[in-house]
Amino acid sequence: MRILVRFAALIRRCALTFFRSHREQAVVDLALRQQLAAYAQKRTRPKLSPLDRAFWVMLSRLWPRWKNHLVVVRPETVVRWHRNGFRRYWRSISTPGPGRPPISEETKALIIRMASENCWQARKFQAELMKLGIRVSLATVSRYVPKTKHDPSQQQR
Repeated sequence: MRILVRFAALIRRCALTFFRSHREQAVVDLALRQQLAAYAQKRTRPKLSPLDRAFWVMLSRLWPRWKNHLVVVRPETVVRWHRNGFRRYWRSISTPGPGRPPISEETKALIIRMASENCWQARKFQAELMKLGIRVSLATVSRYVPKTKHDPSQQQR
């Protein structure tokens, strides 16, 4: 009885292929050929390359009935590949780039000491550091100069 039910399901699937469009049939053929190529390797268990994985992830995003024609791996595996790729992509984007090199602790301490002893602006600090042979940008000097509170009695009226 079980064989009869499987045979009826097979006949029903074969009958549905007559009603597919040419584009749909081309996608089915492409999916089946890709799986056949994976099985054609001389191994007992097919090993999928990253390109094969990318193919199935792309097909899962573009074709709604991809699960019906997948034989090599389970559909959950393809979804897991897609999630891992998405995670890796965003992780690679969110890592900080090279940026400016950090300045030494001695230079930071020197900037703070110069600011406490003088009432200069950041540009003057940068020029004095250049005289000492320390090359830092104006933005870096501004970052380490302590903020001074303005005295309201000193303002012009």
